[in-house]
Amino acid sequence: MIGAIVGDIVGSIFEYSPMKSIDFPLFNPHSFFTDDTVLTVALADSILTGDPYEKKMKEYFRRYPNAGYGGTFALWAKSKDDPPYNSWGNGSAMRVSPVGFAYDNLDEVLDRARESAAMTHNHPEGIKGAQATAACILLARQGKSKDQIRDYIENTFHYDLHRSVEAMRPTYRYDISCQGSVPESIICVLESTDFEHAVRLAISLGGDADTMACIAGGIAQALYGGVPEKIKAHALRILDDPLRDVVGRFSRRYKCG
Repeated sequence: MIGAIVGDIVGSIFEYSPMKSIDFPLFNPHSFFTDDTVLTVALADSILTGDPYEKKMKEYFRRYPNAGYGGTFALWAKSKDDPPYNSWGNGSAMRVSPVGFAYDNLDEVLDRARESAAMTHNHPEGIKGAQATAACILLARQGKSKDQIRDYIENTFHYDLHRSVEAMRPTYRYDISCQGSVPESIICVLESTDFEHAVRLAISLGGDADTMACIAGGIAQALYGGVPEKIKAHALRILDDPLRDVVGRFSRRYKCG
């Protein structure tokens, strides 16, 4: 899941300053981790400890209250027993990468991704975005080709992945919906030549940069067998000790470091 965290950190400074090019410094003195990283680590911690997803999400919200959460999520996280709020937003997809790395059976990955989404994002599109992202990670881990991954995602989730980044870039705009950002993030990975290229392509669309790069980064880590050491080390230095500890333990447990 470190690939997702890298994507979030790299994209953090471009969320409200759209970038329409892949030519930019990968890290900036102002790069930071956002709620995308916090909730990704929360989900990883839940998998490690066996604590319910909901419990960990609310615990991490309290630890990191200023990480940039959406307003509706924040209200849910502050509540004791509020129900899911039928979100189709891409928050379900940005936090799901640990599921794709922790489980080895496709049916289980789909079930766990649904569970991780449905506590907040119980809209069909919110669930679909999480499942598609986690499935891409597992299929990549299993050595499936880009064409095989594309075919599975298109046939199962009915996303159109036969578009190019170059064709999308001129007119693509900020979109926080799963249906308007998850397929585009997957396309960036399928079109990329390595991990860094995937992250750069996701940011270059000029959309919800940190979240799209987070989604793309998690998939790209699985597809390319890891994250380049210098990039990983830089991202880990930006995390605080508790977050870094969970990332390390998860990576060792599931051999995805």
